[in-house]
Amino acid sequence: MEGFVGLVAIIVVILIMLLGAAIKIVQEYERGVIFRLGRLVGAKGPGLFLIIPMVDRMVKVDLRVVPMEVPPQEVITKDNVTIKVTAVLYFRVVDPENAIVKVSDFVRATFQIAQTTLRSVLGQSDMDELLAHREAINQRLQQIIDVQTEPWGVKVSAVEVKDVELPQSMQRAMARQAEAEREKRAKIIHADGEFQASQTLADAAKIIGTQPQALQLRYLQALTEIAAEKNSTIVFPIPIDLISSFINRLMEPKKEEPAG
Repeated sequence: MEGFVGLVAIIVVILIMLLGAAIKIVQEYERGVIFRLGRLVGAKGPGLFLIIPMVDRMVKVDLRVVPMEVPPQEVITKDNVTIKVTAVLYFRVVDPENAIVKVSDFVRATFQIAQTTLRSVLGQSDMDELLAHREAINQRLQQIIDVQTEPWGVKVSAVEVKDVELPQSMQRAMARQAEAEREKRAKIIHADGEFQASQTLADAAKIIGTQPQALQLRYLQALTEIAAEKNSTIVFPIPIDLISSFINRLMEPKKEEPAG
């Protein structure tokens, strides 16, 4: 009797273990890829489901976006400038079956593709293009990497060139170039201001030349402005036209009065 009870207990334990192995729970962001005797059955989940113990094997695949940082890569640009570039790659699994069946390690494979593509694309670009048109380069990287990872069921959503490290000599050269550019703009603005001022003065001179009264009014205006300064003694020439009539009257001979 005791032997029978022990046998039943062993059978119950085995059944519980088999049931525990048969019950699988997959999270919302996961899928379970099922293999039965080595053959692909399909992907299941999310939720709870049963598999056949010792016959079926399940591999979980995370479907969330994976941010992957590509460490600094030394790249020689098209114009022979050696730079170090760091990038960030964002990808996710869209086909769990292909991600498990068609590549041994889809994360490592995507990382290697990102490294080689980064060096290749940046090596075909000029340094100025890399600094000024980074968004276009990011899109090109994303498209190239996505085409290569698509058979693995991996979708590359974005690639961002995060940091570009330039040699010290190139940084100094760019600083000198920027300074020269600012000086050139300042000189152009100053010359344009001088040109506009001279043109305005020339127009004013033409108007004053055709209107003598305007010249006299300008003299009076200048006299008023100078008189506001009380700290100096100023000798201001008076135009002869203003006093010519007065001088002529003084120089006319006086008419003799008739005798009474």
